[in-house]
Amino acid sequence: MTDSAHHDQAGSARRDPQDLLSRAALTVFRLNGQFLVRSEELARPAGLTAAWWQVLGAVLREPLPVAGVARAMGITRQSVQRVADILVREGLAEYVPNPAHRRAKLLRPTDRGRAAVAKIDPGHAELAGWLAAALGEDEFAHTVRALERLSEALDAVADPDAEPVTEP
Repeated sequence: MTDSAHHDQAGSARRDPQDLLSRAALTVFRLNGQFLVRSEELARPAGLTAAWWQVLGAVLREPLPVAGVARAMGITRQSVQRVADILVREGLAEYVPNPAHRRAKLLRPTDRGRAAVAKIDPGHAELAGWLAAALGEDEFAHTVRALERLSEALDAVADPDAEPVTEP
C-alpha cells in the first residue's frame, strides 16, 4: 500500500462514526482515571477523598437532595447516598428539611465542609492554570465545550424524541 493510500485509509478511519465513538469512549475513560488521580491528590491534604469533594462540590451553591446530586454528577443515587451519609457522619455536611419534598432531605455542606473544599482551591487553581497554559485558553475552552456537547448528545440518546445536538 502506498503512503498516500495508507494516509487516505487512516484519514477515513478517523472519520468513521463507529471509530470516533470508540476513540471518544476510550479517551474519556482514560481522562476519568486521570481526573480521579489528580482529584485524590488535590483532596487528600484537605482531609477529603475525590468522591467526598465531588459530592460537597455539587452542593456548595445550593443544597440538593441526594437524587439531584446523582443526576448532576451522572452517577447512581445509591453511591451518592453512601458518600453523603459519610460526609454527615464526619461533620462535613448535614441534612436539612426540603420544603418541596418532606421525605427527600436536602444535603448541604457545613462550615467545616466548606473550609475543607476551600483548602483545595490553591491546588485546583494551579492545575487549571497549568492546563490553560499547556493547551492555550481558547483551546481549553473549546475542549470543555466539546466534552459538554458530547455529554448532552449522550443524554439525548436516552430520549427517543430528542433532536441531535448541533453546534451553536
